[in-house]
Amino acid sequence: MKVKDCMCYEVCCVKPETKINEVAKLMSQNHIGSVPVCDNQNKVCGIVTDRDIILRTIACDKDCKTTKVSDIMTSNVCTCNENDDMVKAENIMSQNQIRRLPVCDQNNKIVGILTFGDIAQNIEELGQTQICNVVGDICNNNQNKNAE
Repeated sequence: MKVKDCMCYEVCCVKPETKINEVAKLMSQNHIGSVPVCDNQNKVCGIVTDRDIILRTIACDKDCKTTKVSDIMTSNVCTCNENDDMVKAENIMSQNQIRRLPVCDQNNKIVGILTFGDIAQNIEELGQTQICNVVGDICNNNQNKNAE
């Protein structure tokens, strides 16, 4: 199975200069916990999670209306290609203990996102044992990671 067969094509993205309060509203309106940050060419340059907003903005007494997402985002972002095999994407998620993986095309432009939930929804095609292994790897020692 290819990533493009499993991923979500509807992905909300923001620009690096987007203010934190706008990102939080976008997350709330779309019921999502992370947002890829993309440059003007739609290439992923970061990712921000609801946890980042709490720990890197609110807990640090930063102003949500003036702080840019680029000030708190994780910039070393793992991605995969839409034509990658799901095993490769699962390995990236497992090895890096991440629950959300931006998906890019051959030009490194974002085309979707692969989430923990997308994998779980494809249990019949991917196999229960494989999914259980991925879930275990992603969740193992996840408290040591700063970002998802």
